[in-house]
Amino acid sequence: MIFILLGQGFEEAEALVPADLLRRAGLEVLLVGVDSLQVTGGHGITVLADCLLRDVSADQADMVVLPGGLGGVYAIQSSLPAQSLIQGAYDRGIYLAAICAAPTILANLGILDRKGAVCYPGMEEEMGSAVVEKGTPVVHSGHIVTAEAAGSVFEFGLKLVEVLQGAQAAQEVRDAIHFHH
Repeated sequence: MIFILLGQGFEEAEALVPADLLRRAGLEVLLVGVDSLQVTGGHGITVLADCLLRDVSADQADMVVLPGGLGGVYAIQSSLPAQSLIQGAYDRGIYLAAICAAPTILANLGILDRKGAVCYPGMEEEMGSAVVEKGTPVVHSGHIVTAEAAGSVFEFGLKLVEVLQGAQAAQEVRDAIHFHH
């Protein structure tokens, strides 16, 4: 089960494109509302989440995905249950994925200490002791995948398919959507 956390003000493309690509690969994805089932993204698109954060736990997860968008990142940062879910997933060796501003959530928890990562350009100072690989769209380091920004959503989503289902599954999705990058 893959949980994609949605807080008010999340970056819509960074949540929905990976959700779509993961589902195309046959994976079970839940959009998880941090505070409510109806969540409005940073560009005014309202999404109906599949469930609430209080309804999920780390031991059910194969991966937890954190979209960017400053509002959504703030909602996750300020939610103790969200922080607990992320820390619990990390402690269990469950995949964590974050894009744009969201890698700073992992950095604030110390999860990225001395690990390769990337974040939205200009937020590097908020990445603690992570080894930031500027200009790289996606970085995969152990059980953590980080991505630069909304322009990296397809590479990010395909990398998530790859780490969970293998390179062949990622290639099949890439071919099915005619992604030529």
